[in-house]
Amino acid sequence: MHIPSLLTERFSDALGRCDFATTIDHLDRYAGMIRPAGNPKFGDYQSNCAMPIGKLLPDSNPRDVAAQVIAQIQLDDLCDPPEIAGPGFINLRIKDSFLQTQLKAMLDDDRCLVTACESPKTILLDYSSPNVAKPMHVGHIRTTVIGNCLAKTLRFIGHRVITDNHLGDWGTQFGIIIYGYKHFGDPEIVRQDPVPELAKLYRVVHQLMGYHKSVASIPKLESELEHQQAEHSVAVEAANSAEGKDAKKKRKAADSLAKKISATESALDAARKTIAKTQSDPVMMQRAAEHPDISQAVLAETSKLHAGDAENCQLWEQFLPYCKDEINRVYDRLNVSFDYTYGESFYHSMLADVVADLTQRGLASESDGAVCVFLDQFEAPMIIQKRDGAFLYATTDLATLRYRTEHFSPDEILYVVDARQSEHFEKLFAVAELTGLSDARLVHISFGTVLGEDGRPMKTRSGSLIGLESLLNDAVDAAYQVVCDPERVNKLDPPMDDDEKRQVAETVGIGAIKYADLAHDRTSDYKFNLSKMVALTGNTSTYAQYSYARTAGILRRIGLTEAEVVERAKTSGLLLNHPAERALGLQLLQFEEALQSVSDNHAPNHLVDYVYATAETFSRFNDQCHVMNAETPDIQNTRLALVVLTGRVIKKALELLGIDVVQRM
Repeated sequence: MHIPSLLTERFSDALGRCDFATTIDHLDRYAGMIRPAGNPKFGDYQSNCAMPIGKLLPDSNPRDVAAQVIAQIQLDDLCDPPEIAGPGFINLRIKDSFLQTQLKAMLDDDRCLVTACESPKTILLDYSSPNVAKPMHVGHIRTTVIGNCLAKTLRFIGHRVITDNHLGDWGTQFGIIIYGYKHFGDPEIVRQDPVPELAKLYRVVHQLMGYHKSVASIPKLESELEHQQAEHSVAVEAANSAEGKDAKKKRKAADSLAKKISATESALDAARKTIAKTQSDPVMMQRAAEHPDISQAVLAETSKLHAGDAENCQLWEQFLPYCKDEINRVYDRLNVSFDYTYGESFYHSMLADVVADLTQRGLASESDGAVCVFLDQFEAPMIIQKRDGAFLYATTDLATLRYRTEHFSPDEILYVVDARQSEHFEKLFAVAELTGLSDARLVHISFGTVLGEDGRPMKTRSGSLIGLESLLNDAVDAAYQVVCDPERVNKLDPPMDDDEKRQVAETVGIGAIKYADLAHDRTSDYKFNLSKMVALTGNTSTYAQYSYARTAGILRRIGLTEAEVVERAKTSGLLLNHPAERALGLQLLQFEEALQSVSDNHAPNHLVDYVYATAETFSRFNDQCHVMNAETPDIQNTRLALVVLTGRVIKKALELLGIDVVQRM
């Protein structure tokens, strides 16, 4: 049920019959100017078409246009008589009889009246894509939950969706693990407890690489800082002695230099902390002294792997299943799965052909020993093969695109990857267009960063990114404190046992992480605040899950099943007598509108907003319209039907967000 689409059809027909129809081009674009009313007292929806049309007619005004449209439009079965407001808004109130008919139909539809799209597409979604040689961290949460929500929503509205987790299983991270195993590993310990031991070896090598990199960076950073500070002093003096517009321009230049100084100071501080961390550990300092060229050695191990070295390939084959098991355990907990999981290694044999093809086309050429694609719109080229023969992410992505085009024939490919990779995808799409590599519409679904309370990227005290599983554990613990509080659960009949408490805490905690992420505009950064995420009030998953549990609780207390409520409604019919009943009924019928908005804008937050609005509307209904003590059996039947439909819609909406519900909270 998409009411704006119904209204658009009626307005399109009416505009075609108006006197001005032959004088204005593309009238259909005005027919779709339907918006929800900002205030219920003005109706449910509003058409704004009269204002732009009125501006195109020299001898008319928007109110005259609105009057002419109303005279032509057929809405008797759908709306009360339209009203003109202000400069020419057409206010529309949906008829109660229409709402009642649709809500009754909704009771018999397990899709909640969401119709499948008329022209389904094949859409491939590329998301999550962790490097498997190290534990998943907080940085993986956004791509995973955004991609999962888009996949579920697009599939539900009728598209053929293919999900592909493009694992990083072939890059430098495996060179790090192989080097760590060869120099610091104990084969027996790795055999007995592979996942944590491999993670530890990764951290050791990564720390040593960071130490040497930081030591090498200090002189350069100190020199840059000294130069910037000198420049800033001159710029400040020039700004202070200037006047008018010139002074403003010079102050702006001084402020720009101040920002550069701040960035260099931050980089210098981070480097010094990295050095201090290693210097405080005698064992690590000894290792650092014994492995001064560790970064180059790691790259050498990676190159040997890519070249087919027998020992490194054997180690890769030995370690990879353990690494995959680790990330799959996290995916199981998140209840996220994929149709395909093709890692970078899958495409390795195809990379040389990509380079050869681009070279043959005259798009790639050698530069300083590397093979590059130079694109007019970018200052830096796309490097597809380094001077040592190694391939890069760009090469793999081009091979991946070719494979996907040949094997899946997608209409669209959506890459759910953070905004820092925007230039990479712009170059990838540009090369794809130049080569005709894919007919698919290629879209980078970018997103912002998860920040800590200090407004900086969320990290541990040691400076490393917080592990995703640790984050999930913290969320479950926080949820347990809120929803399994003794004062709350002791009121339930029968009381919750320990197993139910743990299951509820797990469901609510994991849901809180997902919901809070999806609630934000995906292009924005957001601050991670666990106490707000699990709160029982406000726009949280906990509140939405509690709203669902309330619908289930009402049915339990009244002693009826959903099927029995549906049979009652069929017999007695539905009659919306109270404003809160009507508001809830209309809100439920707007479910498809929310899903269409998610699809059109790749914006899961639009569905989150709908869930919260539905939960709020249900709360007001619950406060104002007694179900147990309804005035008559027919009124009770209507209210019970609304309770059932609310539960279904919230459950389905949360399911599309990747969130489960519980029967009691």
